[in-house]
This record gives sequence, structure tokens and C-alpha cells, in this order.
Amino acid sequence: MASRLEQRFAKLKAEGRGGLVTFVTAGDPDLETSWQILKGLPAAGADVIELGMPFSDPMADGPAIQASSLRALKAGMTLAKTLELVRRFREVEQATPVILMGYYNPIYSMGVETFLAAASAAGVDGLIIVDLPPEEDDELCQPAIDKGLHWIRLATPTSDDARLPVVLNRTSGFVYYVSIMGITGTASASAEEIARAVGRLKRFTPLPIAVGFGIKTADNVGTVTAAAEAAVVGSALVERVRANLDAAGKAKPGLAEDLLAFVASLAKGVARRAA
Repeated sequence: MASRLEQRFAKLKAEGRGGLVTFVTAGDPDLETSWQILKGLPAAGADVIELGMPFSDPMADGPAIQASSLRALKAGMTLAKTLELVRRFREVEQATPVILMGYYNPIYSMGVETFLAAASAAGVDGLIIVDLPPEEDDELCQPAIDKGLHWIRLATPTSDDARLPVVLNRTSGFVYYVSIMGITGTASASAEEIARAVGRLKRFTPLPIAVGFGIKTADNVGTVTAAAEAAVVGSALVERVRANLDAAGKAKPGLAEDLLAFVASLAKGVARRAA
């Protein structure tokens, strides 16, 4: 039986359109607001949800996502509560894939076997762990695959033809292409650069390609999905959360609704693609 991720990308292909992958940090700015956002994302147009696991030292992330992680931790978010959030989501939504994204340290602290069992039971579909290279696959990658979870890797502009087969080994679900070098939330790549990069990746893998970093508008989403199967938006969403906080850092009324309306505007940008 095809996984949720495989079914979703097959559905996008059948509908002849690109997909929208949304990243939000679990527990940002508080658990209840985070839940309101999470449960509303599918109806707003999110085809795949990346849920950030808050961590105190998110070294690959830019200021916006770093701040979202710190807000969530300050509000009492934990990895166990993140998994509970997914379990709660699965009570109301079965079709939309949920990918947990973050760093290995919180998982290591919980215990790999404990984490994987809880993630699988909660309804997590896959993992993106940014600080575990292929050389460390025995740590978490292979155990996750054995548990039935997709292992999604990042490819970058510096992943050359010699490195790509190593990066893509054991990768499943989709490939997350980081379109520019540096931290999250920076400038976006040009249409020509994205098309060229996706074309090169396609020589190495049949998996769908999702392109992220610097995507902030519906036009950006259209540019990306004209070449790739999906666009990933993260920093723009967590920055929208920050913009809806009061002076004390608490959620203003309507925060979730504003963010979901922004997601809906982004979803209108997905490009038509050949089925």
C-alpha cells in the first residue's frame, strides 16, 4: 500500500499541479495556537506539512525560525508534546502527510527506539534531520526506515555529481532541494537556477523534488512549481506568526486565521504541470 506521501504526490500529478509544503514550528507561539494552525493547514492549501521540532540551538536556521523555536520552548513545548500534536491532528485529518523536521539531539535525548515507536503511533510520515549526514545512517536513518518512516534528505547547490548518489541513497518520499547556500529565510534563487538544478537532480532520482529557502510569495511558489513538484515555505510563515504577537510575545486574536489566509494566498500560486 502506498504511503501518505506517495499518495499525495500521485494526487498532485493526477491533478496536473504543483504542491505546497508548509513549515511551522510545533508549539509556536503556544500549544493551542499551534494546534489551531496545524489543523487548519490542509483546508488552507497545504499539501504536505513540515512540523519543526523545537530545539535550543537550531544552527542551520535563520533568525525567523530560530526565534520560533525559542518561542515554542519558552512556552513549554517538548518533543513529546510535538508527537502528541501530530496524534491529535490524525484524529481529524488522515490524508495530509506530516514530516517532522529538526535536529538529532532531542531525539537522542528521548531515545531512538522510544521516539520512533511514538512517532509511528502518532501518525508521522517521515523525518528530515538536518544534522545527520549519510555517513551516520545507522544512528537514525536506517532504524526510521525499518519503522516505515520516510527519510527525506536535503540536496544543495554544492551537492556535486559525486556526492548526490550518496545523499540520495535511502532517501524516499521526496528530495528537499535547498535552492541557495546559507541559512533559511534568505533570498530566493532565480527561475533559471531552479530549473537547472531540478533538471540535474532528475538525472539521479525519480523522486519528487520540493524546493525551499527564500520562498515568500505566490509568484515565488509559481516559479518553483513550474520546475519542481512542490515549493516549501517556512520562514515566511513563522515570520507571520511573529508579526501577530503582542508586546509580551503572546498571540494576538486572529493569529491563526491570518496565517492560514496567507497560506491560502500562497497556494493560489502553484503552477500547472503535465500530469
